[in-house]
Amino acid sequence: MFFSQIFSGSGALMPAGSGGWLGSSLVAGGTSEAGPVINPQTALALTAVQRAVTLLAESIAQLPCRVYQATSPDDRKPVIDHPAHRVISVAPNGWMTPFQVHEYKQLSAGLRGNGFALKELDMDGSVKSLYPLHPDRVQVMVSPQDRMPYYRVLLAPDGIEGVFPLRRMHHVRWIGDNVYAGLSPIALHREALGIVAASERHTARVFGNGTRLSGVLTRPREAAAIKEQGAIDKLLSDWKGKYGGAGKAGEVALLQEGMEFKPLSMSNEDAQLIEARSYGVRDIARIYGIPPHKLGDLSGATFSNIEQQSLEFVVFTLMPWLKRHEESMERDLLTEEDRAAGVYIQFDVAGLLRGDTQSRYAAYAQARQWGWLSVNDIRRLENLPPIAGGDVYLTPLNMADGKTGLAVGPVNRAQPSAQQINDIDRIFT
Repeated sequence: MFFSQIFSGSGALMPAGSGGWLGSSLVAGGTSEAGPVINPQTALALTAVQRAVTLLAESIAQLPCRVYQATSPDDRKPVIDHPAHRVISVAPNGWMTPFQVHEYKQLSAGLRGNGFALKELDMDGSVKSLYPLHPDRVQVMVSPQDRMPYYRVLLAPDGIEGVFPLRRMHHVRWIGDNVYAGLSPIALHREALGIVAASERHTARVFGNGTRLSGVLTRPREAAAIKEQGAIDKLLSDWKGKYGGAGKAGEVALLQEGMEFKPLSMSNEDAQLIEARSYGVRDIARIYGIPPHKLGDLSGATFSNIEQQSLEFVVFTLMPWLKRHEESMERDLLTEEDRAAGVYIQFDVAGLLRGDTQSRYAAYAQARQWGWLSVNDIRRLENLPPIAGGDVYLTPLNMADGKTGLAVGPVNRAQPSAQQINDIDRIFT
């Protein structure tokens, strides 16, 4: 009755987009110009794609995700009694963990551009459970009456099917050529991935059908040929037995009758195959905005820039995805009254943004002695409980106004004062 009223009158339920495109159905893929068929399944078989999408999914799923309420412009508090807290942090449904649900949503969005979960509502309208859906089962439709998205779910073994309004669906989407459904990165970059898949296939065939020798034994032209196959086999077997294997490295060989051993180096074709595979990894890293070293390509990485690239991965790659998830959860799991009251959902990325131990502690010491972090501020950043008296902010002596009564002596870079040493020590207690 509800849907007949929504879709009756001047218009009918229409596909999202144009040209008959139904939401995520574009991700079916197709044959690339390079030859291989590219779809989410075949693309996932490429090691760099598999690593890229699982890296994003696992990085997001491991982060704590909590419901907060802003109590003032400068303060907030966690809201653990909110129904959304149980769904995103405790038990999304009867058999999946929060990690698995967040991971599956991101994996779906990373491969197909859309992540869907059906909401089970409680009697008061709050979200009781989330049931992730395979994106290929969901078609995003638009009602001409209210221009809102509706979701047609195809039947599967879980028994879920039908058309559901937005209030029953949790939808995370990537960019797309319409405002209702995301575009699959795999479909968008089908040709680029086709080149990578064709390179992998060609490399496998070369090594499967080609001959790869470590070296050859040669004899002078004027020497009589060894015609008996048994003698040839015995010669090669003796050579391999005496000098083959890592344990025989460095042995001295004695060759008779003018024989020589000539090792074979890597051919130009082999070098080109390796370079083509490296290029494929870098191309996939560009598609997902991931530093190549996180996909196993260390050709451009150094000890001095690995940490910086890791921070850039959090800021420029993970943060946009996290924002999509956070805002989608706030729209789908919170009520308008919740949002008006300052309730919001946020992933905690503080652990990913921290530098190494030595750099952090040096920064803490400087912040403590100049008075803009207290001991408890520092302990909170390190996920440690507060201590009594740890909320005091120090003021350098040469900057004190004479009213606080709390100060440290002038900073001596060569020899810190006893008070400074004690202050630093208190950070670790």
